[in-house]
Amino acid sequence: MLPRVMRPAVARVTRTRWFRRHGPRIMPRLERVVSALTGGRVVSSGLIVPSLVLHTRGARSGEPRRVELMCCPTEGGAIYVTGSNFARERHPAWTWNLLAHPEAEIEFRGRRIPVRAALVPDEEREAVWAELERNWPGYRGYERAAGRVLRIFRLEPR
Repeated sequence: MLPRVMRPAVARVTRTRWFRRHGPRIMPRLERVVSALTGGRVVSSGLIVPSLVLHTRGARSGEPRRVELMCCPTEGGAIYVTGSNFARERHPAWTWNLLAHPEAEIEFRGRRIPVRAALVPDEEREAVWAELERNWPGYRGYERAAGRVLRIFRLEPR
């Protein structure tokens, strides 16, 4: 994984207009290539920041869904994930899935773990944002750029 000292520079690039415009096309393709080359053992974004694979069910369809996400593990064992969606105006589909079906599974550090997702309540958001930005400096800029309140979920092992 990218050393913590290098994250601010990489974070700056990910907040650029260019990355927000092209990242949604580039990153999923890169994830698929890396996954194919490693037999699914490596999430490419995991080389830069802590990442996981979220397995949930579609909010309307109930069909299995899979998405790679950057995450912020906590000392207490919970993990935060944020619906930044490359600072787009709309919430990503996986956030709707977790709202409809909070029982999910993650692949994290080589293990598949059943989790329960809970939306972080308003009164905890500032403290959680501080923790998220320690993990990925400037991350809250996505919220300002998106012009919406980003959904932050706490994933608790069950």
